[in-house]
Amino acid sequence: MRTALITGSGRREGLGFETARQLGAQGIHVILSARRSEQVEPLATELVDQGIEASALKLDLLDPAGVATAVQRVEARFGKLDILVNNAAMLVGPAGVADKDMDELLLEFQTNVVGTWSVTQQFLPLLVASGHGRIVNVSSGAGSFWDPDHGLVNHPGFAMARFGDMPITAYALTKTALNGLTIKMAKDLKRDNILVNSVCPGLTATHPGTEGFARPVADSAKGIAWAATLPDDGPTGLFFRDEKQLPW
Repeated sequence: MRTALITGSGRREGLGFETARQLGAQGIHVILSARRSEQVEPLATELVDQGIEASALKLDLLDPAGVATAVQRVEARFGKLDILVNNAAMLVGPAGVADKDMDELLLEFQTNVVGTWSVTQQFLPLLVASGHGRIVNVSSGAGSFWDPDHGLVNHPGFAMARFGDMPITAYALTKTALNGLTIKMAKDLKRDNILVNSVCPGLTATHPGTEGFARPVADSAKGIAWAATLPDDGPTGLFFRDEKQLPW
């Protein structure tokens, strides 16, 4: 059985949990992870009750020792990891160059970029052991410099070159860096038959009150599940939304 680890999957309304559900429905054992075990254990049980093979794992991107322990647990139980979905991220409210808190900025980059790199690095031996590893970095069109489709869903102006409609946030800059990291990972890991792509899920209704202007979580997760299950001759090092390539 294939195995998939999804970081940041500790909210029932979140993209990580729905991605786990969709992958689990394909017969993949899904490992839900979050900073606290109590966040994911009930959700894993919920999936098991639906007939999905699922388990829970404590995983904090900013705790390298804890990540190492998580790797040991996955290795002891499964011996490999077929899919890693780097979904965990931090978003702090918009702020300009003049007033952005530098501690907040550092935390966003540590979580969204350095943390993603660190988790991938530590789980890499298990992905190599799979022989068909897949890595999906959940990104954002807000991190794209130029998007001919005018940004995300019904919100034009997310792409950086179209500044004026939406602010360029520090979060967007972390996703630009994540897209670049995706290219590096794809190049470095190609020899190990590991495909690495980033996916923009679009503006998604992951919190109450956002249903009126954002699309359902189930729709957004489809593109992530697609990238996580690409065939061996599938694309690598690219940026997608709804299975369609986006510019960086």
